[in-house]
Amino acid sequence: MRKYTEESQNIEFKSEWRDEHLKTLCAFVNTKGGELIVGVDDKGNAIGVKNAKKLLEDIPNKIRSKIGITPSVTKKTKNGKDIVSIEVSAASMPVSCDGRYFQRSGSTTSELNGNELANFLLRKYGKTWDSLPSEAGLEDIDADAVNVFKNLAKKRILGISEDDSIEKILYNLKLLTDDKKITKAGFLLFGSDPQRFFVNAKTRVGRFKDSNILDTVISEGNLFNQVEKTVEAIKKHLNVKFEINKELARRDIWDYPLDAIREAVINAVIHKDYSSVAEVQIKVYDDRIWFWNPGNLPEELNIEALKKEHSSYPKNPLIANIFYLAGLIERWGSGTKRIVDLFKEQNLSEPEFKEEQGGISVRFYKDVDIYGEENLGKMGLNERQIQAVIYIKKNKKITNSEYMDLTKISKQTATRDLSKLVKSKVLEKKGVTGKGTEYFLRTHKDS
Repeated sequence: MRKYTEESQNIEFKSEWRDEHLKTLCAFVNTKGGELIVGVDDKGNAIGVKNAKKLLEDIPNKIRSKIGITPSVTKKTKNGKDIVSIEVSAASMPVSCDGRYFQRSGSTTSELNGNELANFLLRKYGKTWDSLPSEAGLEDIDADAVNVFKNLAKKRILGISEDDSIEKILYNLKLLTDDKKITKAGFLLFGSDPQRFFVNAKTRVGRFKDSNILDTVISEGNLFNQVEKTVEAIKKHLNVKFEINKELARRDIWDYPLDAIREAVINAVIHKDYSSVAEVQIKVYDDRIWFWNPGNLPEELNIEALKKEHSSYPKNPLIANIFYLAGLIERWGSGTKRIVDLFKEQNLSEPEFKEEQGGISVRFYKDVDIYGEENLGKMGLNERQIQAVIYIKKNKKITNSEYMDLTKISKQTATRDLSKLVKSKVLEKKGVTGKGTEYFLRTHKDS
């Protein structure tokens, strides 16, 4: 018996029609559209329906009555079995079923409530949280903060003048409404006391030793100040060493690239769901840093996309634009890719991005805990193998012949050494056996 494809974000199977399936159709409409197939079991087998003709009359009427849309309802025959296909298109405006809103995520239908519902309705009406007016007026703006921004943004804002008033600047940046109300973005960026109206618009940095908290810093004030305070709060718990290059210039090398730390903090601040009661949270451990901000990824992106060049879908586009104009981010959508690149440049393990606890997190891992000489020695590696790991950290990979040249050993010994490194999960082997084989360091999360 022929099977259908698996259930997905836009396909759902039902063995029989029930009115509760209207919620699934509502979710399809509020997401990307979809097809609900009646007469098919959970495994995709066509089992048929007995009352197809009646369903062709009843289902469209119920959908129009409960959801307010006109679907495409057709009868199909598969292996002598009647099934009913119900197709609905995505709607530009929000659609409810009995006054409740539903949305599709993967193959799951869920009801929208609270902040999630509020953000959904804003998106559907072409609004964002940061564009809404706040309770603040021009008298609540920190003039010094605006002037600092004005100087930073001269290169990216044509026609900006020293004589421009704060009112004109904020209005041109869409941070001031026609009735002289500061938008939520404007108050977070330039307010003299943003936490007066937005209590949880802050960043909490904790230094942890296992589960014990050794230090806590809460960064408040406008978003620019928060970023600076947060970066400094993290730096004080990191180690730094330096090296002298051929030109006798000194270069500081921190546990993690400082530019990557700054990018992670800015990303958390820009993409935070400010309607959430949660703060941006950062936890510094001996061997890693965990950055987290409330707010899920937009449906257009997934975790893997964050590691590559991708389009930008900022949760707070006005805030993101001001950070761009100030020169604090290069371009929209490039921050996470830049973080990955900075770690590669310093030969560190790739950062780990996750959706968890109702938000987005990124973990930075220290190199020393995996591939530092001291740790490699504890793993029982011999001097040749340690030499190979150091070589790969610098050159990204190594071949059998390169290992032989490096350590002055025979092919048989080189093969044995490299095989042990693969078995101990220090290296991973790629390519066919022979000259095409290359060895790479395994990432932290795989080790």
